[in-house]
Amino acid sequence: MLPGRGPILTDAGPEREGGRGTAGSTGHNARVDQLTRDLSRVVLADRALDEVLTEITGLAARGVPGAESVSTTLLRGEKPFTASHSSEMALLADELQYDEGYGPCMDAGRGGVVLRVDDMLTEQRWPTYVARVREHGVRSSLSVPLPFQGNVIGALNVYSSKPEAFVSTDSLDAGRDVAEAIAVAVVNATAHHRLTEQARNLQIAMETRAVIEQAKGVLMAQRRVDEDQAFEILRDASQRYNRKLRDIAVGIVESTQAG
Repeated sequence: MLPGRGPILTDAGPEREGGRGTAGSTGHNARVDQLTRDLSRVVLADRALDEVLTEITGLAARGVPGAESVSTTLLRGEKPFTASHSSEMALLADELQYDEGYGPCMDAGRGGVVLRVDDMLTEQRWPTYVARVREHGVRSSLSVPLPFQGNVIGALNVYSSKPEAFVSTDSLDAGRDVAEAIAVAVVNATAHHRLTEQARNLQIAMETRAVIEQAKGVLMAQRRVDEDQAFEILRDASQRYNRKLRDIAVGIVESTQAG
């Protein structure tokens, strides 16, 4: 089962979801459908991850039923940070959790479960955090884990100044749609970064090999040695001076060019 597809965890315990939508939620369904269309139009190519996530959280703030402020928490190792936020309410609520070392957004990301807080006045699971966050006007929240999690895990966080803002199934459906869009953006950015690093490393390796070959040619001409002996001279110099083989080779080539 993908993260976020099990029961919704509330202060009262696990809550099984019903079908998509709830009674009297036709307006919400239309809003969620519009959000889904907007998310499908988000461009990922040739854009920085923070730019993409900022656009997605902005769409979520307008499209998730009950939402007033939205953020994305990512965790690399054990270090959490807010990668994007639609307003200061979400950023503040996130940072209070980071200060405590726990809270719904962090626990949702780590545990792969949906965590809903219906009322900060009665919530019992994170007593220190809820006492602090309700002083800043936050009364309810919904945290949905990213469904695809690898080296980077995280969660979508949705906040409201009203209690029970996210009890409708529409809010959960919308939250899951947004969490999936965020996860796709993160996976895409991670893959792009990996490919960029591989290309850069390959370029460095090719340049290193080229300059070493040049240096070997210089030594073969100057010292009347063969290719293997020239390489041994380079390696001995690298060990003697505790410098990289490439740096020794660059020095030899540059000294020849200067002469």
